[in-house]
Amino acid sequence: MRAVPVRAVVTAAAAPVLLVTGWTVAGTRQPAGYDPVRDTLSELAGQGATDRWIMTGCLVLLGCCYLGTAAVLHAAGLPARFLLALGGAATVGLVAFPRPKVGGSLAHGTVATVAVLALVLWPAATALRLPRVAARAEPPWAFRRPVALTGTLLLLTLFGWFVAEVTGGSRTGLAERVTAVAVAFWPLLAVLSARRAHRRWSLGRPEPPGSAADPPPVETVRPSGPQLDHRVGSPARPAPPPSGACGGHR
Repeated sequence: MRAVPVRAVVTAAAAPVLLVTGWTVAGTRQPAGYDPVRDTLSELAGQGATDRWIMTGCLVLLGCCYLGTAAVLHAAGLPARFLLALGGAATVGLVAFPRPKVGGSLAHGTVATVAVLALVLWPAATALRLPRVAARAEPPWAFRRPVALTGTLLLLTLFGWFVAEVTGGSRTGLAERVTAVAVAFWPLLAVLSARRAHRRWSLGRPEPPGSAADPPPVETVRPSGPQLDHRVGSPARPAPPPSGACGGHR
């Protein structure tokens, strides 16, 4: 199991902070008619927003955080990392397709849907396929099948609430904010659980043969030459020849 670097914690923790800071600061720059409960985040980065660069810059940094986390979270497995990276790239892509001042945009809606679905489904991918080493060891808490599937189900429920508000509700902005924060927090939980699982795996891993913990055996070399008598420390006396071996018979 590969270690999770500290920069993964930094990028994962920065994602929800950037998101909340972005919509808070950008919301204060809007006219009095803007309602965060009713209006969406896309309007803060849309063509008709005041100082739209604030929310636009936060979206770019948010997508980069997802990309950076996916690049180093090897314990999650390739399918999950791909979905997390896809969600980050689509989040950055929202800048290229801003919401128009009047009406909607098919391109903006498509990219936003891809971003949300990828970020909602990536926890389930960690439960379906893990790296070989992580599968043999105890998987991280966030990657265990009941937890990961429950997380995806919860995020899908929040996304369904947002879709229902878009089609005929008055709390679209609130639903989008709650969903976005929940989506942004899951990578942080995954990183922290992966670091904890790697620490436990490292402590319980047996030392390989020939490591520093197992010094090589010392080979006993028998000295050549006459052996010392263990009683007096002098050379051992040779055994007398058998009777009749030499000297003849009288």
